[in-house]
Amino acid sequence: MSKQRTFRSEAIVLRRKDFGEADRMLTLYSREFGKIQALAKGARKPQTRKTGHVELFMRTNFLFARGRNIDIITQAELVEAYPALREDLVRATYASYAVELLDGMTAEGDHDLRKYELLSKALGWLEKTDDVRLAARFYELRLLSLAGFQPQLFHCVSCKEPIEEQDQFFSADRGGLLCPGCWKADSRALSLSAAAVKVLRYLQTRSWETVSVLHLRGTLHAELEGVMHHYLR
Repeated sequence: MSKQRTFRSEAIVLRRKDFGEADRMLTLYSREFGKIQALAKGARKPQTRKTGHVELFMRTNFLFARGRNIDIITQAELVEAYPALREDLVRATYASYAVELLDGMTAEGDHDLRKYELLSKALGWLEKTDDVRLAARFYELRLLSLAGFQPQLFHCVSCKEPIEEQDQFFSADRGGLLCPGCWKADSRALSLSAAAVKVLRYLQTRSWETVSVLHLRGTLHAELEGVMHHYLR
């Protein structure tokens, strides 16, 4: 990051907390600088121009001034508000999960433009899709890949033999699928249906435009959510 007294960046609000009497401390993932913290002075005052531009999930152009201990937000210009993420409780819940996941998987100073673009796109998907659960699974797999933790879905993580599209076992500790001959190597491995294996592979290797047309039954959604949350814990 340059050492100019002011700098600009587009950023998405990951987290916020009240600070002092009227300020708000923000955790942002920015396009140019990655994950940063900044103080929005007076953001809790109803008449301030920053109000409404520093809310969760919002994509905003910020002007920052360097402070001695923390950078200060001096201007905020809204780029994308994603209104449906605030009007619909289910969408809001999944959007909160998306920003919390990126927050939890990155340290301050982490800078990866691909992560910024993924989160920006994911918020758009969650705003428009009829299947927020599918969008969440797609986002999880893409973010894991960018973070270097992509689960192995095509070869057994123990014997390295190719995995067939049949009932298998998933090992969170070993980072992927275990074949029927190796599953006892991990007592915590979860059984995984052939359909779930197929969908996870599809989500991992296809674009959102391709996978967004899928229609999954509720039991399959529950199975996919269970295995992904097991892996992400």
